[in-house]
Amino acid sequence: MNRVEVVVPVYNEEQVLERSIGVLRDFLSSAMACSWRIVIADNASVDRTLEIAGRLAERWPEVGYLHLDEKGRGRALKKAWLESEADVVSYMDVDLSTGLNAFPVLIRSLDEGYGVAIGSRLMKGSRVVGRTLKREITSRAYNILIKAMFFQSFSDAQCGFKALRREVAQEIVPFVQDNAWFFDTELLLLAEKRGHRIKEVPVEWTDDPDTRVEVLKTALDDVRGLLRVRFRPPF
Repeated sequence: MNRVEVVVPVYNEEQVLERSIGVLRDFLSSAMACSWRIVIADNASVDRTLEIAGRLAERWPEVGYLHLDEKGRGRALKKAWLESEADVVSYMDVDLSTGLNAFPVLIRSLDEGYGVAIGSRLMKGSRVVGRTLKREITSRAYNILIKAMFFQSFSDAQCGFKALRREVAQEIVPFVQDNAWFFDTELLLLAEKRGHRIKEVPVEWTDDPDTRVEVLKTALDDVRGLLRVRFRPPF
């Protein structure tokens, strides 16, 4: 791939943003032979996140940012990916819970003919540290439910570590209706329905004790999303 864009969606992340973007920038500089760019996607933050993003963009030319007036990880990814001119669009969580060593593997998978590449915390070879029992049970139950309803091939829909060829994103993202956490699942289901091959890569993943995800509420929203896609498919 000639150009890779890494989107980092953020909401009120003034405490960790500068450190995380610095770590990510250093990694990409040393590990990626292709051209790359980081885009900080601010989801209506009300702290100093946007100010810090602007300062980082001034300091480092390979870092950019955009701002949305409404919250939603899916909403941020839609805007960033559909406006991107890179060959590959991707995203990862700002806490960098997923080990960065897996990122070049995602990109190589796309070079090998896959349309989508995703990190998986549930496949053989992955390593998960510090995850609570509640989150582990909820995640596994959710992915079992997806398989029972759609017979899909992937094992971990919600890992915040994904990459797509731009043409695949341009084809599918406009049909994704969800603007929040279910965005990931809906994206993958639509990609597989349209015949795009999905490559799963085992990852090292460390739970973030400061996560903003409300596990039970998100799980219920995801189940509602599954029922919507199952009975009212977008295309």
